[in-house]
Amino acid sequence: MSTTTLESNIPPGPIEEKWDQHRFDVKLVNPANKRKFEIIVVGTGLAGGAAAASLGELGYRVKVFCFQDSPRRAHSIAAQGGINAAKNYKNDGDSVFRLFYDTVKGGDYRSREANVYRLAQLSANIIDQCVAQGVPFAREYGGLLDTRSFGGAQVSRTFYARGQTGQQLLLGAYQALARQIHLGTVEMYPRTEMLDVVIKDGRAAGIVVRDLVTGEVSSHSAHAVVLATGGYSNVFFLSTNAKGCNVTAAWRAHRQGALFANPCYTQIHPTCIPASDEFQSKLTLMSESLRNDGRIWVPKEFSESRPPHQIPEDDRDYFLERRYPAFGNLVPRDVASRAAKREVDAERGVGPLKNGVYLDFSEAIQRLGESVIGERYKNLFQMYERITGEDPFVVPMRIYPAVHYTMGGLWVDYDLMSNVPGLYVLGEANFSDHGANRLGASALMQGLADGYFVLPATISNYLAPLLGTDPVPTDDPAFRAVEGDVEDRVRSLLSIKGSRSVDWFHRELGKIMWDNCGMARSRESLEKALSEIPPLREEFHRDVRVLGEYETLNQSLEKAGRVADFLEFAELLCIDALHREESCGGHFRVEHQTEDGEALRNDDDFSYVAAWEFAGVGAQPTLHQEQLEFEHVHPTQRSYK
Repeated sequence: MSTTTLESNIPPGPIEEKWDQHRFDVKLVNPANKRKFEIIVVGTGLAGGAAAASLGELGYRVKVFCFQDSPRRAHSIAAQGGINAAKNYKNDGDSVFRLFYDTVKGGDYRSREANVYRLAQLSANIIDQCVAQGVPFAREYGGLLDTRSFGGAQVSRTFYARGQTGQQLLLGAYQALARQIHLGTVEMYPRTEMLDVVIKDGRAAGIVVRDLVTGEVSSHSAHAVVLATGGYSNVFFLSTNAKGCNVTAAWRAHRQGALFANPCYTQIHPTCIPASDEFQSKLTLMSESLRNDGRIWVPKEFSESRPPHQIPEDDRDYFLERRYPAFGNLVPRDVASRAAKREVDAERGVGPLKNGVYLDFSEAIQRLGESVIGERYKNLFQMYERITGEDPFVVPMRIYPAVHYTMGGLWVDYDLMSNVPGLYVLGEANFSDHGANRLGASALMQGLADGYFVLPATISNYLAPLLGTDPVPTDDPAFRAVEGDVEDRVRSLLSIKGSRSVDWFHRELGKIMWDNCGMARSRESLEKALSEIPPLREEFHRDVRVLGEYETLNQSLEKAGRVADFLEFAELLCIDALHREESCGGHFRVEHQTEDGEALRNDDDFSYVAAWEFAGVGAQPTLHQEQLEFEHVHPTQRSYK
């Protein structure tokens, strides 16, 4: 396995001054010349929507694409609990440096310090931007913005809009985007899926898309392409992500030369509603904010049969409070998830399938009153009751970890540009800020920082030297070749006419991934997965049955293309997990753990970003490394006790 070292282009100087100095040093494009540049943005969630709106406001000509019927349907809308920012309104000791420190530590020392510090710096600007847009953040009685606590922090820095923070932030970005669409600086393409990136002379030149209503395949060119297409949690089939979330845009860029970094860093969220049967198609998130007032416990007795209200305090094990007294129920997600798994594996699980633990609000209701808890969480309680038929005001919630977010993604430098010049990657689609584990309420922070502030400030550095050049025309042979590949790929899926549905293959892949590369991984399990994925992929291309036709709305065909990419990507994820002989954050190798069962890193051999280069389907990818250097937060064994 050959390796090369990557250069992240981090600017020199003190970490507190890097971003401001870099903004001064980048090449600029004056307002009149911005109109001469065309930029494609794929994805309209918080990162993509914010980027498209901001670039349009600056004067660039922007085309923005989403496969949903409206930008408001992007999966960012599902975020519940809040967004972090170092405002220190509570005067409880928060600061930019503390947010930076908590994020690097929470990511188990596998993130790039300079990027994380910039994120912490910009966090306060995000709140000001969103308040100016009219985002209805929760406020205290006197009218000041309220905050609450989230996992991995001992301060209250999370701003929130009840249990609908993602929705409200997305509406803010959407209204900014809609304004630019109205003004004509942004051209919107809904119900349009990107199926490949076009590279010309080593630079990103445009994309090839399929109209999901008519089936028409077409090309769009630009001076730069921005991918803000989210994560790949649905490779596990069961996740908290919307069913449409996929890896296709990122994977197609990877196949065209973009490096994929740390794909094995997947996040398991501890507070999700447990699966009710083996036929379930997705899982539902319960916000991490619930851990502010809810206490997590299991019965001390094995295979306890009594209902929760009949189990006295002495027979309950509040295992997070017992194991991690300093942070209690607000330990980071990877720590809480493994602790819950440990209890269920020890046959102390609760519920009909014994596959959950309790999240109990009785103490908080008794202390604060039902009305206060209702003000904070009523919409979440209602969602839970609709799904389970159980009222959290009366009986404890049942929760269990589920795949929720992916820290891995396409490799980017400090400017958020991939190794392919002109191809930028934002939000969850890149790898840059969260290391091996993301802290709660930091996804919204990263998406909006990338979209509103970072990309608009850095993209001119690439564009300025291109002044006077036109985008590659879409009748160029480079576009025609990729268009032909896309049409052939789509039509070939329809021509197989096998016997098994797309969902059957997706579910089988999910079982392989969860059983062998889920919360716990080992050399044996990963080698098993790597032996099972290629035969499943071959069977898919031999026996899948895709219903419908090409030139029409065809959701079976959409799913088939996405699952085909998952079947290729899953192999890379397992290769990366097998390569990384350590445990860190959400990547937990059972061979590498402390005596207490915590993740045991190997800083001497694996303190780097593993960025993989595509070498062909089924071929061993080429490893590139970016060494991680820590000048301000020195790696230690994480402790939340």
